[in-house]
Amino acid sequence: MGTPHFALPALEKLLASDHEIIAVYTAPPKPAGRGHDIKKSPVHELAEQNNIPVFTPASLKQEELPPSDVAVVAAYGLLLPEHILNAPKYGCINIHPSMLPRWRGAAPIQRTIMAGDKTSAVCIMQMDKGLDSGAVLMQGDFEIAPDMTSGQLHDFCAKLGAEMLMGAITALGSITPATQAEGGVTYAKKITKADELINWEQPAEIIECQIRGLNPFPGAYFMHEGKKIKIFAANVEPASGTAGTVMDDKLLIACGQSALRITKLQKEGKKPMTAAEFLNGSSIPKGTKI
Repeated sequence: MGTPHFALPALEKLLASDHEIIAVYTAPPKPAGRGHDIKKSPVHELAEQNNIPVFTPASLKQEELPPSDVAVVAAYGLLLPEHILNAPKYGCINIHPSMLPRWRGAAPIQRTIMAGDKTSAVCIMQMDKGLDSGAVLMQGDFEIAPDMTSGQLHDFCAKLGAEMLMGAITALGSITPATQAEGGVTYAKKITKADELINWEQPAEIIECQIRGLNPFPGAYFMHEGKKIKIFAANVEPASGTAGTVMDDKLLIACGQSALRITKLQKEGKKPMTAAEFLNGSSIPKGTKI
């Protein structure tokens, strides 16, 4: 049970194993692109390529799962009612990309980076009717590189989760589930438009985390001459000035504390480019307030 690219490594591992995949559940096809052509999800396409029955209900309230040992869930996108959670012999297990109970909810990968977390984990979780509150069957801890983006963390967690999943399935029935701690619960709220706009009054370190956390999508941005400019990479420098002021002719921007040297950005309607490429055709002169 999954929909986006995050779920593909898990499905690929299952397809390559001796386990029988009875069915795949994924989000219904929907319009995409400029032509609004109906597009199937990545999981849907991979399942069909391997002749696996695919189901795309808009809701699971009236659905009945076929008899199975376990249901694997990875970024499915639909709430699982209690009768679905209890249908398989070993219930439903979920690949969750955070160190539970930290970052339960919609956007754990982005929030991990945006918060500046130095460590994280992938958890294989026994699902219950709460929001990411089920007992943890397996946990794989790791350190987060200081320049890691949410896109890189997404791919890392997807691969690690797929590997851990295979061990968890093999050990079902013999693993002792670990109840999540009651303290330290945080919620990874869905990314909103307000999260994307850069507030230069904040310290440079916080803005740099925001930039990495929203890379590659949707991107952190500032406005200049009525146009949106997204930033995809920047380095913190020990300079000081009035927040939001351009400090030189090479895109050093003063923040509430320290400054940011922009190294990769994207003008509205253009492709992402390096700062040098941007400055070849555009300029944001020293002293400009953005």
